[in-house]
Amino acid sequence: MATEADLLGAFEEHSPREIHDILTAGVSPLKLIQGKRPVDCLIEGYLRSPRFADCLRVMLTSGADVGDPLLQALLLDDASSLETQIAKSPSVLGRRLSSLTAFTCCRNVTALHICAEFNSTQCGKLLIEAGADVNARSLVDPDGLGGQTPIFHAVNSIFNYCRPMMEMLVSAGASLDVNVPMLLWGETMPWETIVFDVTPVSYAQCGLFRQFHRDERDVYDNIAFLVRARNGSAPPERNVPNKYLAK
Repeated sequence: MATEADLLGAFEEHSPREIHDILTAGVSPLKLIQGKRPVDCLIEGYLRSPRFADCLRVMLTSGADVGDPLLQALLLDDASSLETQIAKSPSVLGRRLSSLTAFTCCRNVTALHICAEFNSTQCGKLLIEAGADVNARSLVDPDGLGGQTPIFHAVNSIFNYCRPMMEMLVSAGASLDVNVPMLLWGETMPWETIVFDVTPVSYAQCGLFRQFHRDERDVYDNIAFLVRARNGSAPPERNVPNKYLAK
């Protein structure tokens, strides 16, 4: 018999077929799991694979609801729905959204921040073409956390899945010198961390932190890309992977 634990496992692996089979077997797409809606458990998961949108579609077809048409379009990378919403109300370009996520905090961010966090490239392209501000900052909370621009969400993604959004934002003129005094990573998660005084380049290097758990080669490849984009050239890679840490 399928269980809620099975559903969470299918979320973790981004397996649309397993999610479908588990729901068909009787697990509810609506009953709270550890105090959270199942669809939120999927959204706040740490994987950023191309299968995410298909997983979300299965949940929606089964009766789940994201609760916000704009956020839903962004998470599904549904450019057609987004285009319709922009046509009806251009203000969605700067509208503030919030979603609990596994990595860079998505509180009071813009649609482009969400695209960067989830590598929603089709929606990201549409937003940029429609005039979305690639350097819009998230709102800063009462503790002084936040103020990041969309590119921060793409520079140290798991398995480097968000590299396409990083490149798109750089091509669109994202500033690589913007500084964020305090940025929250992994809100409410066991790996929750506050990082201080970061730019897109230094935040990319935070991928070396143990709790960030990013591949060292990906980290330095992203740094080199960003430094070349900013300075015209980047120093040669040295001691990657780090020999001392390999001992």
